[in-house]
Amino acid sequence: MRKAGFKAWRRAIKCGSNVYKHHFGLRELPFGITPDTSYFFACPNYQQALNTLLIAAKSGEGFIKITGEVGTGKTLLCRKFLASLDDSFVTAYIPNPYLEPRSLMLALADELEIELEKEIDQHQLLKAINHRLLVLARDGKRVLLCLDEAQAMPLESLEALRLLTNLETEKRKLLQIVLFGQPELDVKLQQTEIRQLAQRITFHYRLSPLSRDDLDFYVVHRLNVAGFSGSRLLARDAIRALHKASGGIPRLVNILAHKALMLAYGEGRQQVRAQHIRAAVKDTEAARRMLPPRVLWLAGGGFLIALTGMVWIYLR
Repeated sequence: MRKAGFKAWRRAIKCGSNVYKHHFGLRELPFGITPDTSYFFACPNYQQALNTLLIAAKSGEGFIKITGEVGTGKTLLCRKFLASLDDSFVTAYIPNPYLEPRSLMLALADELEIELEKEIDQHQLLKAINHRLLVLARDGKRVLLCLDEAQAMPLESLEALRLLTNLETEKRKLLQIVLFGQPELDVKLQQTEIRQLAQRITFHYRLSPLSRDDLDFYVVHRLNVAGFSGSRLLARDAIRALHKASGGIPRLVNILAHKALMLAYGEGRQQVRAQHIRAAVKDTEAARRMLPPRVLWLAGGGFLIALTGMVWIYLR
């Protein structure tokens, strides 16, 4: 592709992602991949996961675990869970816990707003955390630590978490911990070095992909939140193609639906059809394996034609 043509395509894509809001009567982009809790979709799978978290937290369980494949909505679930807790909870959130034990303790201390001396040793650090937890417990507060991407944690840091949950009063744990991670977390927890931690996990839920029916409701839900008030924007054949291409993984659903809306807008259409989804798949590496080569070749042609139309709209 010529350099000038490539730049025009890029400009068209940038323009389309903003302009299609007006074209489809949307207040905002409905298929972003940032974890916005206003878009939380309470299908049975995700509502049950949220209920599990809330029940476990309120019952004072020491360790809770949520697992799911990449893109299944663990971070969004985590944020929805934290937003659903009442003010009797003090929460700490560590999104990237690939930390050695001391750094993990320092991150927790920072989340709990503990003032520390610059050269504090490990014993004093643990003592300061324990003191803060005791003060909060006396004030009637429960402290809950959420760790996202927990499969990345070193074994030594997971063991340090177990030791933290040893901090308790006669009646309850001073710290509750929720681990959110990919299935590799389950594999890691099977290692003998941290078997005691695995035994302490009393509540566990695994997120599964969306069924085709749930995906249909999911798409409608996100469109409604974004301000859409018309009739079906994604045709039924588009929903079928979207489920096949995404495997029901919400992140992939969002990426493909966003691109398909851009393509439909570029053609001046008021509805997304299956060919728009297939064309979006051609442009999405993670979804390409879902369709056979012949369909991908045809979809690629559709994507080229549609984007060319968007360039014309942008440049006229």
